Amino acid sequence: MIVALDGTVLTVAQPSLQRDLHASFVQVQWTSTGYLIAVAALLVFAGRLGDRYGHQRVFALGILGFGAASAGIALAPGVGWVIALRIVQGIFGALLQPATLGMLRATYPPDEIGMPIALRTSAIGLAAAAGPVIGGALTARLGWQSVFLLNVAPALAVGVLALLVRIPTHVRIPTPRQTSSATRLDLPGACLLATALACLVHTLVGIPESGWTATTALGLVAATAAGIAFVRHERRTTSPLVPPAVLGSATVAAALGILLAASAAMFGTLFVATYFLQDVLALDPLQSALRVLPLAAMMVLSAPASAVVQRRQGPRRTTAAAMALLAVGILLLSRLDQSSSTVAISGGFLLLGAGFGTVMVTATAVIVRHASVADAGVAGGLQQTAMNIGPALGVAAATMLVTLVAPSGAGRPPAPGDGPHWSGPDFTSAMGTTLTALAAVAAAGALLAVGLPGRAARRRDESPSASAA
Repeated sequence: MIVALDGTVLTVAQPSLQRDLHASFVQVQWTSTGYLIAVAALLVFAGRLGDRYGHQRVFALGILGFGAASAGIALAPGVGWVIALRIVQGIFGALLQPATLGMLRATYPPDEIGMPIALRTSAIGLAAAAGPVIGGALTARLGWQSVFLLNVAPALAVGVLALLVRIPTHVRIPTPRQTSSATRLDLPGACLLATALACLVHTLVGIPESGWTATTALGLVAATAAGIAFVRHERRTTSPLVPPAVLGSATVAAALGILLAASAAMFGTLFVATYFLQDVLALDPLQSALRVLPLAAMMVLSAPASAVVQRRQGPRRTTAAAMALLAVGILLLSRLDQSSSTVAISGGFLLLGAGFGTVMVTATAVIVRHASVADAGVAGGLQQTAMNIGPALGVAAATMLVTLVAPSGAGRPPAPGDGPHWSGPDFTSAMGTTLTALAAVAAAGALLAVGLPGRAARRRDESPSASAA
């Protein structure tokens, strides 16, 4: 929740930060881009560190470092320091996020892990709902520095608890000495994967600002080459970063694909809808946030409910229904125009929140349950990586589609270094086509649910022998 809140409040505080530090638009964007690249590049390796040296220990280091970096950002004298410390904050954020799933996997038996993951998802939804309100209030009264100081006390308290409290586990976990001596860390694989993910995220984040350029193409080529080299290396090394049971699992691949499709579809939709609300309907940021609020509210409410439904219906049916719900919500939003009512707008976001909150719980539970306790950190890192790449992919795709489809009078493509700009009533036609395409992405994710376990397979997994394993 601390990490999710940090991202949402920063978005509100960026204009004030830009004015106070006399920063350019590109510099302000790098306060987010630098963080995203650091997190995405290191999540899987951080998960492996937790598997080797203990998730609780890595989590404590991550949360304390995250809080210390937040305090440093609040005291930063210039935007260069803010960018550098945001990258440091991203490194510590990468350490703590997979560790949360690793600790849950070790603490709860497989048949009980759904609800803890659901509560984790609800916390993210609550942060998404509270972030803009808290960030706006703090920035208006105390300045942009206050949104970073907000993290310091909770991070310190949680970090101290992680160091002092012994978390009970349902299985015997090898000691750090036993795990570290059994296999070595795959540093070459970690470097290759980090390079591939860093190039990919940097390219995707840059597309909305600069469009397709030679640099964009080069970034995608570099990401592809590093990704291919990583896969070849993993198949040959004796101690792979991602174990073959995880890397070659069709079930894990389907769950990761679903998370990627769901997050791309939803965040691409949010990106387009924000311009519709503020540029077409001329709503201010607060009015826009109120219309989107049902999305966060349904994420909070649907996550625990989805854990119950998943136990009864199985991951396959629950996830397919949730992805279908997400697609329907996007289609409803694609039909909006200047005469649309608040009920119609908020209704579409309500369906988005219900579908996305459910998918996050079901697909994440499949990934974590499928991995052994010894590999839970890597599985958590893969899940978090999909959740970081998906939004960047969705925003980039939405930007390209709107730019290509918008009529000549609807706006102009984004200029390099100048953020996207669209205006005019004809934007709604481009929005309809773009959101229909994103709904198709969500529908494709629903088809991937065929690769998830059904009710019979789940009952086998929850048998006493499976729990003991």
